Amino acid sequence: MGLGALTTEIKNAALTAMARALIEAQDEILAANQKDVAAARDKLSSVMIDRLTLTPARIEGMAKGILDVVALPDPVGEVLATVERPNGLKIEKRAVPVGVVAIIYESRPNVTSDAAALALKSGNVCILRGGKEAFSSSYAIVQALRRGLSTVGLNEDLVQLVEDTTRASANELMTAVGYVDLLIPRGGAGLIRACVENARVPVIQTGTGICHIYVDASADIGAALDILENAKCSRPSVCNACEVCLVHRDIAAKFLPLLDARLHDMRAANGSIPVQFRCDERALPHMAHGVAAGADDFDTEFLDYLLGVKVVDGVEAAVAHIATHSTHHSEAILTRDDASAAAFVSAVDSAAVYVNASTRFTDGGEFGLGCEMGISTQKLHARGPMGLRELTTYKYVITGCGQVR
Repeated sequence: MGLGALTTEIKNAALTAMARALIEAQDEILAANQKDVAAARDKLSSVMIDRLTLTPARIEGMAKGILDVVALPDPVGEVLATVERPNGLKIEKRAVPVGVVAIIYESRPNVTSDAAALALKSGNVCILRGGKEAFSSSYAIVQALRRGLSTVGLNEDLVQLVEDTTRASANELMTAVGYVDLLIPRGGAGLIRACVENARVPVIQTGTGICHIYVDASADIGAALDILENAKCSRPSVCNACEVCLVHRDIAAKFLPLLDARLHDMRAANGSIPVQFRCDERALPHMAHGVAAGADDFDTEFLDYLLGVKVVDGVEAAVAHIATHSTHHSEAILTRDDASAAAFVSAVDSAAVYVNASTRFTDGGEFGLGCEMGISTQKLHARGPMGLRELTTYKYVITGCGQVR
């Protein structure tokens, strides 16, 4: 019996066992993670070290993410549409697993358990290829997950980890025609580009997020400052963090000094890392801690305490800037004007478009999908947070009673 034929009850039992195995292996996983963190201290920035670091609370969160998937409806076998033809044929469109899903990802150990859980529940075999910075952590996590599978009598190889972290293994996955049904790269722009340019198997682009927040002339200033601090500073190393703030010219002189004080001075005063600003020529005079933006600053996913700042003439100009520089991940407008909000939402072509909320909500858990496989920034098949449904395809099942054409 293939994985796609397993009942929901068996898959949920396996996932529950995998979550329990993670908690039971906490000491082992933390010890492996400490090796990764120690090796990375002189190579990665502080925010990337934070991204790599596991704690008991984060491991508990990983286990909870698996249990959240248990609670979700099983998409496999769902009848998406039914048509009954005049000749008596009954045609059903049924959701089915993709097959073998390979995930190439970088220094985020939690992706290991998220991907495995989503793949299993959606009936897919999962091949994980993590980055070398997190290999010890990923290996310990996968060993725990495989133990969980074995306790309910399932084949441990339903979750596999590629132990070679060189480019050769990545290239093999990209070209594994007939073996890999879908490749999902999750990481920085370089990884995404390499997969898109070199893969011979189907690829879904995920991850790279040059996310914009546009502060309109009518925005609530206090709320805007709260949202920007959350979007930039809560976890600057993730793809849904804000990288560019666009400000309407009519409030630039008032708002930008407040933004400078809030994200730089106040954070420095309370011992937090202050944000540095890369400003266009109209924003620069209003920001004490700004420097002139370089040629590439509005096309850079900083993943750090850096923020591009630009003054624009209105919604149309903000949309035009986003169209030129966005990676089509997440964009937001902060406004109290319904017409401005409607124009922004209609014109911006990104996977997630917000009105008066932080871009940090672009996340599978926050969208009610359990954990996520990644954030798709393309348009075909899957867009935005990829949960269970996005890991299925469909087939047509036609039932007749002797009809011929």
